[in-house]
Amino acid sequence: MVGCSGKTAEDAPAASATPVNVTLTPEQRKHIHLYDVVSAGYHRTVEATGSVDFNNDHATAVLAPISGPVSRLLVDIGDHVKQGDALALVDSPDYAAAVTTYRKALTTAHTARRLADLEKDLVAHQGVAKREEDQAETDAANADADVDAALKTLVSLNVDPKVIKDIEQGKPIGPLHGVIRSPTAGIVVDRQITSGQLLQAGTTPCFTVADISQVWVMAQVADADVASVKPGDSAQIETGADAQPLVGTVSRISPMVDPNTRLVPVRIVVDNAQGLLKKQAYVGVQIHSRQEAHGLLVPVSALLRDDENLPFVYVVDPDGSFARRRVSLGHRTGDQFDIPTGLKAGEKVVVDGGIFVQFMQNQ
Repeated sequence: MVGCSGKTAEDAPAASATPVNVTLTPEQRKHIHLYDVVSAGYHRTVEATGSVDFNNDHATAVLAPISGPVSRLLVDIGDHVKQGDALALVDSPDYAAAVTTYRKALTTAHTARRLADLEKDLVAHQGVAKREEDQAETDAANADADVDAALKTLVSLNVDPKVIKDIEQGKPIGPLHGVIRSPTAGIVVDRQITSGQLLQAGTTPCFTVADISQVWVMAQVADADVASVKPGDSAQIETGADAQPLVGTVSRISPMVDPNTRLVPVRIVVDNAQGLLKKQAYVGVQIHSRQEAHGLLVPVSALLRDDENLPFVYVVDPDGSFARRRVSLGHRTGDQFDIPTGLKAGEKVVVDGGIFVQFMQNQ
């Protein structure tokens, strides 16, 4: 009869809400290993995800130095190039005009210099007035300046030095193609032009050449963890392959939160001599803080999860029984967790055999 009971329906779950302690026999305790909880200093490990990007300090965008249609592409993405290597040929009126201007400037300078020398000789023999010699010398100097300006134009257009030398020696030169050359050594990581495309000098992006022996990993760090990260901290980069983790160094921490992810971008410089890291690849990141912290550390093996997926440990009570104790998790360092709440220094927790204790508790 329901009415005869002095207990209410609420009393039943209340009686079993707190798990009873577990008492083990001496034989069972032989299989249980304990750990003394102590306060210790440690260095935090901040875990994050990141994406690979070029080191922009070692990547160069190549703009079209001349206008005109692309006549031939000489490299493709992934090709290694040296500084000065030709990347593409351009049918450029700018190139032809620059070569012609240099030829004319050389001829004019040669004539002006010859006339100036002649005027100087005539002055010496009183054949002409001194002012005529001065004018001739001025004309020669102006002609030399025009040569210098025309030469600088050819150099700015990346004209082959051999072609320039042939022009100076009056030798015939081949078809007048403009050349887009690599300003640095590295790998062609982007090609933004196609054959026949019309280029505009100084504005059309053509290639990106980068030294990928060193790359950036842009890690996304939670705002709560940023205080533990400083420039100069070391980091491990997990590539997801069988290779050993790569080592990097934190170089910059963004002063702003990414509005899309609500995380803080942290830039890590990583040596990539073997080319394992590819642009836009996702990687795992562990940043090891040099800043020392203090807390109660327990091994990861001591932590269990209840039905609500909340962490707990088994603590040895003064009577020798094992009590379930809910704890909160702080930072992880290696195979240990900092426990901000739930434990006290000097207590003993189960680090091996916790599953057995949990089994006995559920009996």
